[in-house]
Amino acid sequence: MTLLFSQKVKTEGELLSLIGESNEMARKKVINCFDQHCRDFIAQSPFIILSSSSGSCCDASPRGDAPGFVSVLDNNHLLIPERRGNKRMDSLRNILKNPYVGLLFLIPGMGETLRVNGKATLVKDEELLKQLEVEGKVPLIGILVEVEECFIHCAKAFKRSSLWEPEHWPKKYPSAAKMLAHHVKLPNATEESIQKSLQEGYEKRLY
Repeated sequence: MTLLFSQKVKTEGELLSLIGESNEMARKKVINCFDQHCRDFIAQSPFIILSSSSGSCCDASPRGDAPGFVSVLDNNHLLIPERRGNKRMDSLRNILKNPYVGLLFLIPGMGETLRVNGKATLVKDEELLKQLEVEGKVPLIGILVEVEECFIHCAKAFKRSSLWEPEHWPKKYPSAAKMLAHHVKLPNATEESIQKSLQEGYEKRLY
């Protein structure tokens, strides 16, 4: 099926004519460092979304651990541990090609989020990474981000989605194992075998 999109927004001027200008608070809320308010927010956040781009494609990747797992090193730098995963390394490969990243910090139950934009570097300094140790495991790599923009994002998306309201959660969830089995199409990769492998990884290979 071919989709034809004839009415595209092609210029910033056209975009502004449709959406309008931002108000003074929206324009002035951006800071370029981690003040105490940002530090307190990051210290309570157990989950972030890391956005990166190679230049030809984009990626948004979840990162999570105990609250405060992202370490604020000083007013301008933070460090994200690269925990054990499936070794695809999409975000890491992107950072090697294009250092610009975006971070979205979430706190469970809170509608407002903290957005951080800046330049990332992959670091392997043992002394630096030692502070990110969990269960005796020190990450081999950390993502060092130098902040360029930092600001609070309003809660409208969470209000609209009722994300933190359990009564609105689905009664039945999609099966990740079933999706993977259909996508990978590998011999002997059944929904049951993949579910078993996933569960084993969650229980034994988090760090």
